[in-house]
Amino acid sequence: MFQILITLLIYMVLVIPIGIYLYHVATKQRTFADPVFDRIDGMIYRICRINREDMHWKTYALNLLMTNAVMILIGYLVLRLQGLLFLNPNGIASMEESLSFNTIISFMTNTNLQHYSGESGLSYLSQMLVITYMMFVSAATGYAACIAFVRGLAGKSKDNVGNFYADLVKVTTRVLIPLSIIGGMLLIWQGVPQNFDPNVTVTTIEGTQQDISMGPVAALEIIKHIGTNGGGFLGANSSTPIENPTIISDLVELYSMMILPGACVIMFGKMVKDRRRKTASSSEHSATTQDLVKTSELVSKPSFTAKLYGSEGRTIFFAMGIIFLIGLSVCYWSESQGNPALAKLGLDQSMGSMEGKEVRFGIAQSAMFTTTTTSFTTGTVNNMHDTLTPLGGMIPLLHMMLNVVFGGKGVGLMNMIMYAILGVFIFGLMIGRTPEYLGKKIEGREMKLTALCIIIHPFLILAFSALAVSTEGGLAGITNPGFHGLSQVLYEYASSAANNGSGFEGLADNSYFWNITAGLAMFFGRYLSIVIQLAIAGSLMRKQFVNDSIGTLRTDSTTFTIGLVCVVYIFAALTFFPALALGPIAEHLTLWA
Repeated sequence: MFQILITLLIYMVLVIPIGIYLYHVATKQRTFADPVFDRIDGMIYRICRINREDMHWKTYALNLLMTNAVMILIGYLVLRLQGLLFLNPNGIASMEESLSFNTIISFMTNTNLQHYSGESGLSYLSQMLVITYMMFVSAATGYAACIAFVRGLAGKSKDNVGNFYADLVKVTTRVLIPLSIIGGMLLIWQGVPQNFDPNVTVTTIEGTQQDISMGPVAALEIIKHIGTNGGGFLGANSSTPIENPTIISDLVELYSMMILPGACVIMFGKMVKDRRRKTASSSEHSATTQDLVKTSELVSKPSFTAKLYGSEGRTIFFAMGIIFLIGLSVCYWSESQGNPALAKLGLDQSMGSMEGKEVRFGIAQSAMFTTTTTSFTTGTVNNMHDTLTPLGGMIPLLHMMLNVVFGGKGVGLMNMIMYAILGVFIFGLMIGRTPEYLGKKIEGREMKLTALCIIIHPFLILAFSALAVSTEGGLAGITNPGFHGLSQVLYEYASSAANNGSGFEGLADNSYFWNITAGLAMFFGRYLSIVIQLAIAGSLMRKQFVNDSIGTLRTDSTTFTIGLVCVVYIFAALTFFPALALGPIAEHLTLWA
């Protein structure tokens, strides 16, 4: 518990300055590094002939989709031809067509679900030109969409949400590359390889031969975490000493995947902090002079946390934090209880369930890493999720189903705001007031789009899971019978739809059925949500601000924070509880019967 507490406290110290820096980048304010970055950005704009005029949300979304489509095509060709290209010292053959489709969709959507082992399935050229490059571009695409979305909510303009290409370049050069250089050097310092050598064959102490993977591992490792990507250079991902050799490297990777999603919430809070006119409207609600004075004093004296996060950002950050801590506590407790089936065989379970975990990290850091990677939609693993206890495995599954607990590349923030809009609509109806959020009225168009955006995610997970358990192609990939097999299916599609990428690893998923269906879940889970959320921002930014009054439902209060958490959990229970009851919950009850 002390390990987890210290880890979280250090994170809280790191995330605030990064969030302020991201806010300055998003709002085009001066930063300390502008003299260097301005020259780099200017050169990129000239070479690519980028027109930096602001775009309407539809134009922004169209350019995002078309740019990603071109990169998907190029990446697919590289994977199909890698056996004929250079930088292939291990002689790896070209990738099969359905696996190439799944892989390129996976990395362009920032999912990084891997139906292959990197050390045996990809050449060094593919690892760099497709995998590492896509990790930068897909993360920058997501963060650019998030920045545009927040600009729309902030309402600084009635028509434009910024320029996609300018946002893409700025996020890459001013955020992703600098953090990757710093983090990559730390990983190399801790022993992560960074070279172009072929694999090394060594003789083990048992006298057998073993291939030790080499290659540009550190460069891929750091952006897979900074960009909340998750795909490993090796099939065993960050549970292997080659990718994650020490507890220090484990913490570097942990903070790398946590820092930007949390910083996005701080950026949001600071961008919308001046969005309303802080005056009382006597035309809608009558109030005494004393009430108005109290309201004025409350607005003019923000708390310490409101200054750090922004009052609206604080609400979102704390709601996410509550859900995260609940999940982390359940996962840690469940893994600490051990496995009763092994205890009955006389095996010591006093250390908890160590199956599938590295002794370098133990229960605490494994539970922390597991909860973080699926909450921040990264997908990297430092232990095998398939070996988690049923309730321990339910937490990463549930957090991917929620897809609002910080999330990666701005996804968690955008999705949580959808629930905030749903929350103000429900609470507004309960108290008889017109729903408002961020000083704008929430009306029919916004609610229809919000409902559609929220329902897409569970629909993809449950529909594809139903297809898998009812068709021959899906059933052929299920290697575990009973409750655990269903959990594996749910996990595969939850990971795909949430653009997470981690897996239970018990499925025989490199087949036409699983490659294509998971690829479709990743594609629709990524792009449908982005387009709908930009449409919501575009709708709200055209509306007039509504004056605050003494009767306005405050969305920056503790009450709204708790209500928002309840809305998220209630929606999860209504959509996912039956499936969870047939999977991890039933397995837990059977195991502990």
